[in-house]
Amino acid sequence: MGGTMDGTKQRRRGNTRQRIQDVALGLFAEQGYEKTSLREIAERLDVTKAALYYHFKTKEEIIVSLFEDLTKPIEELIDWGRQQPHTLETKQEIVRRYSEALAGASPLFRFMQENQATVRELSIGETFKDRMLGMRDIIIDPDADLVDQVRCISALFTMHAGMFVMKDLEGDPEEKRKAILEVATDLITQAHKGA
Repeated sequence: MGGTMDGTKQRRRGNTRQRIQDVALGLFAEQGYEKTSLREIAERLDVTKAALYYHFKTKEEIIVSLFEDLTKPIEELIDWGRQQPHTLETKQEIVRRYSEALAGASPLFRFMQENQATVRELSIGETFKDRMLGMRDIIIDPDADLVDQVRCISALFTMHAGMFVMKDLEGDPEEKRKAILEVATDLITQAHKGA
């Protein structure tokens, strides 16, 4: 990968970091996390191991950085949701934004599903649980009855399941995402009517 030094170094560095993440995730998916070495990631990228090392010292660092980058929108959504009134509009907006955040992070969630032992060893398993609890808190009315609380949690699970289960169904990914979102929104709306 030749190329002139035009543009800011910072931007190129950002791109390299992202390319490393993408290539690493691809290799992890192909041959498994354990079997992939940093050297292979460097080879696939056509960079030296030293160049790779400049960004990431270990495979763990790559996964943790990916996790942080891809789940940042979820974190921001939780912060936003905590400041909103518990209206139906708010909840529908939360579900809509969550659907988009999940779509952006789907390669990572696939990795997490296929490498559960690794995820448990890394810090991301705990962080992920915290994010899920945060989502639950902004979408449930504490004083709603149990059935409506279950509906709200089911809306989140519908979107999670949608990422894994639905990918084997026929159809355009964006159409599927919209269909899943519609079902999640129905659940939230129904729960709200009960309140």
